[in-house]
Amino acid sequence: MKRTNWIVAATIAAGLAVAAQVPVHAKTLRWAAQNDLLTFDPHAQNHQTTLNFQMHVYEALTRYTKDYKVEGALATSWQQVSPTQWRFNLRKGVKFHDGTPFTADDVVFSYNRAAVAPSNLTSAVTGIKEVKKIDDFTVDLILAGPNPVLLRQIIEARIMSKAWAEKNKSEKSQDFKAKEETFAARNANGTGPYMLKTWQADVKIELTANKNWWDKMEGNVDEVIFTPVKSDGTRVSALLSGDVDIITDPPPQDIARLRQTPALKVLDGGENRTIFFGMDQSRDELLYSSVKGKNPLKDRRVRLALHQSIDAEAIKRTFMRGLSIPAGMMIAPQVHGWTAEMDKRPPVDVDGAKKLLADAGYPNGFEVTLDCPNNRYVNDEEICQAVASMWAKIGVKAKLNAMPFATYIPKILKYDTSIYMLGWGVSTFDALYSLQALQRSVDPKGGADGSYNLGKYSNPQVDALIDGIKVETDVGKRDAMIRDVYKILHEDVAYLPIHHQIRPWAMKKNVTTVHRADDRQEAKWIKID
Repeated sequence: MKRTNWIVAATIAAGLAVAAQVPVHAKTLRWAAQNDLLTFDPHAQNHQTTLNFQMHVYEALTRYTKDYKVEGALATSWQQVSPTQWRFNLRKGVKFHDGTPFTADDVVFSYNRAAVAPSNLTSAVTGIKEVKKIDDFTVDLILAGPNPVLLRQIIEARIMSKAWAEKNKSEKSQDFKAKEETFAARNANGTGPYMLKTWQADVKIELTANKNWWDKMEGNVDEVIFTPVKSDGTRVSALLSGDVDIITDPPPQDIARLRQTPALKVLDGGENRTIFFGMDQSRDELLYSSVKGKNPLKDRRVRLALHQSIDAEAIKRTFMRGLSIPAGMMIAPQVHGWTAEMDKRPPVDVDGAKKLLADAGYPNGFEVTLDCPNNRYVNDEEICQAVASMWAKIGVKAKLNAMPFATYIPKILKYDTSIYMLGWGVSTFDALYSLQALQRSVDPKGGADGSYNLGKYSNPQVDALIDGIKVETDVGKRDAMIRDVYKILHEDVAYLPIHHQIRPWAMKKNVTTVHRADDRQEAKWIKID
């Protein structure tokens, strides 16, 4: 384990100010999880593991506290000049990792970059009509309409150096689904607490502390070494043997054993992520199916049959070992807009599902391909296998097509799928984040609306309600609209929610960290004794 001799460093006058930024007895954190990040371009992929590492390196105008309140990061303060104009005062004296000063030009550049295709983070700047530079340390956000969640939304709008991006021909976001390679996808230059030292995809990520960071570390981690390890058994063995300090996705079947290991501890916590299946409701003929000339998934009866034949309690018991909450709603309990009543699943009814299929014209069922990741969510492939077996009981023969997430996500982002599994976490902790991305009709120009509506579900009533939720600032009226839209979504059987994940982290007893419902570990808070 790396140790930095700060006693010697403190004797060097030129290093005094730098040394003060990193606590005495700085440590190396060795971390493992099943899947790697996809890119270091901060606007290229809305993927939680990717965003977790990027937020160590890149910062936004605002950020969350440990209890998910909003505080300033690259902005020190803000004021609402009018319902559609917000003024942000920027932090002075901040430098990017290459030494370039941070100014308003970088904010304008980054917001404009995030707002246009092929950016996959348009949701972070949606509704922002214009970014105006007032002076070097003041910017105005001009909105298309009032935005009740603006300060939470822009936490994901991470700021790049305009000069660095232009120098390295990375003015536009990486087109990840087209498998484009860019300098910004493999390199990074932010203002955050850690700097990217090296990234070998699917092998290792190394981060080192930014000793010139404007803020101060609460923990003592000056180096992070992350290793993606797909095999559950291998990850657990690495923790048990002491080769890693923490795993943030321990397999449910091993939790009891890890709890009983004297040298380890398990930090419990729920996750604001819902695991679900999406379905192609757009094409006139379903891809990868035995049905020709028709799309059975456009029929609500077929979607309902698939839904009520899934036994989420059995999945909870068998594969999740109790670490899931069977879901009838597409947002988890931590998210504003969730209600217990809406989260009830329909009872499992195999005979009723068969009748629905027969009434829809498929008395013998049909064949279809089920796309599924095999290294992203807890027991994702196993859950897909289980659901395929459940569907077989009603005559729907699902051929499982499982693959690593890095291959999987470009495929489904191109709508190259019939039925697919996805998990959706809610970074704003507000229902709009899910509604706009998953249930709003797809924006043909590639904007935030429907950015992950990969089955192209579309309902004008839903669109109108979501558009109203975007701008309604009266909490009571807005909550009523959220309830109304979910009633329609349930009636339409727009998606097939399975469960909300419960996500404990396992670690050595000498590691102290803060569990986050968005499943993002923050090394700046970690202490290693």
